[in-house]
Amino acid sequence: MLYPLRFHSILRRYLWGGRRLETLGKTLGEGNDYAESWEIVDRAEEQSVVSAGPLAGRKLGDLMRQYPRELMGRHQGASRFPLLFKFLDAQTRLSMQVHPDDARAKLLDPPDLGKTEAWVIVEAAPRSFLYAGLRQGITRETLVHELQRQTCELCVERIEPAAGDCFFLPAGVVHALGPGLLVAEIQQSSDTTYRLYDWNRRGPDGQPRALHIEQALEAINYDYGPVSAQLPHDTGRSGLERLVACDQFVLDRWKFSGQLMAGGDDGFHILAVLSGEVSIAGDPSGQPLAKGSVALLPAEVGQVAVTAAADAVVLDAYLP
Repeated sequence: MLYPLRFHSILRRYLWGGRRLETLGKTLGEGNDYAESWEIVDRAEEQSVVSAGPLAGRKLGDLMRQYPRELMGRHQGASRFPLLFKFLDAQTRLSMQVHPDDARAKLLDPPDLGKTEAWVIVEAAPRSFLYAGLRQGITRETLVHELQRQTCELCVERIEPAAGDCFFLPAGVVHALGPGLLVAEIQQSSDTTYRLYDWNRRGPDGQPRALHIEQALEAINYDYGPVSAQLPHDTGRSGLERLVACDQFVLDRWKFSGQLMAGGDDGFHILAVLSGEVSIAGDPSGQPLAKGSVALLPAEVGQVAVTAAADAVVLDAYLP
């Protein structure tokens, strides 16, 4: 019933965005505030829509309800698709923020998932940076003191990343993307963010952007410490390395030319191209996936061939 699925991108505009999503093949309108491109999402207010094949025009949420076993395989039973994949263009600093874990998010009205996420840096301009994880020895009291001084960034690890770096950010870890970064992100399907500090910026309405200081202070994991780039692990398969393996998702990276086999483990796979072009057997679009393109392999399709005529880099995200 199902096949490799491709979806229309959903663009989101925020004051920290720009126009570099065009370099990922996204069609932008006027303006310089295109911040995010959501590629795979199943939430009440945002739905990925199939772009090719017999199911064109269908929403991911509808497919989850009609084909739960075919789409999810051994993970069937979830009320909605559990992961969200996006690209982000950070032209200025994002807010200093934190996300709740599953236990806290379950208490929200309406209940939500927590938000554990991972970033892969697609491009990093010179002198770009990000913040990730409280520095050693930072307590809640120290953080509150620096918030009052409007210098909370002194409490958070500041990193100058390079293209290809991966950062794992469990729920409860304070973080902020900095300027000059183009990023691929895999996360739990949640959009709950608590802003600690937003650099005294004002929104499009001219009013200060809302902060959620008390919720953030409660959600922070003060024992986690600073974050550093993930050390890729050998998987034993040529051209394939593991970037993240956690309870919420697994993230692998393929660096290859020729052919690799994807899927076949009775679960879905999200494939996102970071460089080069690849073709997926059974893709009805008839077009290769270029940089910035994303496909969802339903569990039902089994193992499929992914072919790159020249060197390509592809992320593969799936449930453990």
